[in-house]
Amino acid sequence: MKFAPKDPPRRFPVGNATPFDMKDCGSLALEPDEQVTLTTPAGGEYDVARKDWGFYATPSLNGRLPQFGLRGVLIRNRLTGRYFVFLVERGREESFEAYCMEESLETISWLDSDEALDGLKTALEAAR
Repeated sequence: MKFAPKDPPRRFPVGNATPFDMKDCGSLALEPDEQVTLTTPAGGEYDVARKDWGFYATPSLNGRLPQFGLRGVLIRNRLTGRYFVFLVERGREESFEAYCMEESLETISWLDSDEALDGLKTALEAAR
């Protein structure tokens, strides 16, 4: 693993309705079969693992993420049509909903339970 900090961080504007500056604090290069864990003050953990074919972008959506207080959710930006997977801290859903309203985002599906994920699987199989 190699971390290259950016000091000072690179700042760039983001946001649709309420622009704000994002800070790019550095780059992290992982070799295959290396992992880093990002944490929240509330004890949440988010692992990113590199493989020789790419990355595990999240821990298991219906296993480790919920155990660490994070909820996966598939989002669509109404203005651009782009899709995102967000991780929402349990208990911060109200803040998340306010952000979605501000930024013209719609929730396609929560991805944090067997029922939700099995429902998506069934719907996709039926659409084939």
